[in-house]
Amino acid sequence: MSSSHERPTPQVSVWPDDHVFRGETVNLTCVINGGGVNSWQYSWYKDSSLYNISDLQNYTIRFVNETDTGNYTCIGTATNRPQSSNISDAVSLTVSALPRATVNVTPDGPVFTGETVTLKCEIEDQYRLLNWTYLWYKDRTKVFNSGRYTVIRDSLTINGVTQSDKIVFTCRGESEGRPQTSLSSLAVYLDVKGSKPKPKLTSDTEGSILTGNTVTLKCDIDHWSTGWRFYWYNNTQNTEKTTTETNSYTINSVKVSDGGQYWCRVGRGKPDYYTDYSDGLWINVQESPQPVLSVDPDKQLFRGETVTLRCDIQDTGDTEWTYSWTVEKTNNRNIITQCNTQECKINNIQPYNSGKYTCRGKIREQNTEMSDAVTLTVSSDKPQPVLSVSPQQWLTEGDSVTLMCRVKYFSTGWTFSWFTVQMNRDVNYELVSNSSGGSKGIYTVSSVTVKHTGVYMCRAERGDPVYHTEYSNTQTLWITGVSPSVSLIIRPNRSQHFSSESLSLSCEDHSNSTGWTVRRYTDKLKPCSSSDWRSTITTSTCTIRSLYTSDTGVYWCQSESGEILHPVNISVHNVSVILDSPVNPVTEGDNLTLHCLYRLNRQTEFYKDESVVQSQNKDNVMIIPTVSKSHEGFYYCKHPERGESPKSWISVREAHVKMSGLKILFFLLALCPYLIATAMLVFKFYRLKVPHSSVEDQLQYAVREDETSI
Repeated sequence: MSSSHERPTPQVSVWPDDHVFRGETVNLTCVINGGGVNSWQYSWYKDSSLYNISDLQNYTIRFVNETDTGNYTCIGTATNRPQSSNISDAVSLTVSALPRATVNVTPDGPVFTGETVTLKCEIEDQYRLLNWTYLWYKDRTKVFNSGRYTVIRDSLTINGVTQSDKIVFTCRGESEGRPQTSLSSLAVYLDVKGSKPKPKLTSDTEGSILTGNTVTLKCDIDHWSTGWRFYWYNNTQNTEKTTTETNSYTINSVKVSDGGQYWCRVGRGKPDYYTDYSDGLWINVQESPQPVLSVDPDKQLFRGETVTLRCDIQDTGDTEWTYSWTVEKTNNRNIITQCNTQECKINNIQPYNSGKYTCRGKIREQNTEMSDAVTLTVSSDKPQPVLSVSPQQWLTEGDSVTLMCRVKYFSTGWTFSWFTVQMNRDVNYELVSNSSGGSKGIYTVSSVTVKHTGVYMCRAERGDPVYHTEYSNTQTLWITGVSPSVSLIIRPNRSQHFSSESLSLSCEDHSNSTGWTVRRYTDKLKPCSSSDWRSTITTSTCTIRSLYTSDTGVYWCQSESGEILHPVNISVHNVSVILDSPVNPVTEGDNLTLHCLYRLNRQTEFYKDESVVQSQNKDNVMIIPTVSKSHEGFYYCKHPERGESPKSWISVREAHVKMSGLKILFFLLALCPYLIATAMLVFKFYRLKVPHSSVEDQLQYAVREDETSI
């Protein structure tokens, strides 16, 4: 009877470990159990390649190295029959180089005589947990605890190094485990310098430092190495001001009290090894000047002007300043990149240039304080000056008159020019005078003559290049000769007229002289016009058959020689109600009769200066007996359905005065778009009686009143 056996599978074991180090001995054992075979021959394979055949189940590899790393298997072959085992499972063997020791030196780099130096022996990370014993060698001679040398575990400390320590050091580790030893470290050369170093203290700023700036001190030593701490001293070496880990010390926003003498020294180790002190460095701190920002021509500007900003730094002899400019607008602040000099010029300024401007100076990388802000306001409109007259427009030969020209906002830097339209010529503006009166803008004629009669305007200019304003409003001066022999007769004799009515004006010469003609000023200077189909002119009479509102204007008598007499204002209205009021001033003590005229008669009310003076008037007539100065004012009448008439100024002259300075031709102001306000302004000039007041005082008072009324 025969029996059968399954093929056995060998098992491979490895000693001392499947991870060994170069130079060790490794034993591989192949154990085959079962199969009914007592005697086997063993075949060893490395990485599936036949490696060795032996009758022994143990295979020894002596002095392994990295080439012995691999996967090992074995197969058994029976010696007395043709039978073999299965192949064993693989055993992985890893052979590594011995770990190497490394020496780290503290402090790193050159050391100085007298310092304490520590050398530390370190084994590769994966082997550091082994219980190593560290061995130190000085130029191949083993170092023990003695004298200046102290060995504690992995560290060798040299207290007070000398030139004899200027040599190489190595270390290695020994262990009771595996590996039993490490490779020796690479040699470390200990570079020992001579006596203590002396650092050099410097500053990043030359000369004096301005308050508010930043200064950085540097402490440098020769033979630079690591591990130093830097100690800083001010005014005395007894007390440290501060300590830093780097060789620089920065003082931000310096104050005068930060000035003085500074030193530094360097130290490292425990206890500290100190260098010598540096030489002293004097830091001089001065108060930073605050620049003064000035503006030419003014902070209040107009679109298209040129403005120059100037940054002046006081109390300094330095001339090497550079400048920076900033402008703060809504929600942002910008540097004006195109400006870096003392003057910043902005040409053709626009409203978007409005903002708060500041400047500061810079010298040797130091900034002054910021100047106080100056706010520039740029108006989008070209200004039109306001021309006013003091004391009045209606004058007699020999009187004094002042023309005052101002620019809105009372902006400064203006010079003024006055122009006139001579009424005995075609429209032609002629320069009368130039003035450099600044914002006052005053032109005075101390003794007027008839030739000064005319339409006046002014214009202002300033800056470089010159910027011109618009021309001002017009003001007309009327100069009457003494004892005129000519009268102006008006039919119907009133200042207001309905459109489509007729009007006749005549110049009556009581001295029987000839050559007097009715002339007028409406939209342009012209005679009563014989070329107008609505007008006829006979010698000294002008008749307009059908009035237009464009016939509103000033009418007067003019001789062939250019003499002007009796200017009056005639206004034509396309309304249903007008006020019949006298053209010429009334005399104190006379009676004044006002009629309210309608295209269709209706019951009416009369007003003076916005107040009812007579109501429910069925006859449309108001009579003021014994007129006085208190009756001067603007009069008009009102109908509940048709509306109100235009306003007429009633002027009252004193009984002993032949011709009042406020003659009814205040209505020349009808040529101005602001008729009522401007007339009130002139009236206030006339009525203003401030003892010993100057023209300038009157101008300021009138301007305030003007701005309030407008």
